[in-house]
Amino acid sequence: MKIRIRDLEVRKLEFDERFQAGEIEFGEDVKQASELATDGRAELIREHHGGQDTVDDIRIVGKLAVQVEAGCARCLEPVTIPVSRSFDLLYRPLKGEKRAEEVSIHEAETEIGFYSGEGMELEDALREQVLLAVPIKVLCREDCKGLCPVCGVNRNLKSCQCTVNPADMRWDALSGLKDKLQ
Repeated sequence: MKIRIRDLEVRKLEFDERFQAGEIEFGEDVKQASELATDGRAELIREHHGGQDTVDDIRIVGKLAVQVEAGCARCLEPVTIPVSRSFDLLYRPLKGEKRAEEVSIHEAETEIGFYSGEGMELEDALREQVLLAVPIKVLCREDCKGLCPVCGVNRNLKSCQCTVNPADMRWDALSGLKDKLQ
């Protein structure tokens, strides 16, 4: 769904959208497992920066709900993650932020996104919000045993008789160094 500045100049844009699995691309590591439901509004916020200089910001306020799948960090099995969150986002035109010198910004300014051209896609904002909600390290369960480093079997499903090779003997000279330094 395209959010255009010229449409927002006339009125706020209310949205109530449903995106089926696969409609929004989340990258290689995260896959949409259910319908993504979102509703909210987009509005134009015109900032005056002195004289005739104005900046057209897009504010998107709403909520979303979806289930996504990501691989467990230890055993690589798929894990379903429910994502339900509200958002209040501000997007500024990319051209309005070009400056030659370095400037400091306030903490509130770190929350501003950017768009280019005549507007932006709602799907881009939703993708960003879902990816921010997914944990960096996903685990299928807290006590996941992971994969065997030798044979690759999932240790949660069956045990193996593999033994982990001892460290390379060339490093033995450094093994006591930690104790000597303390």
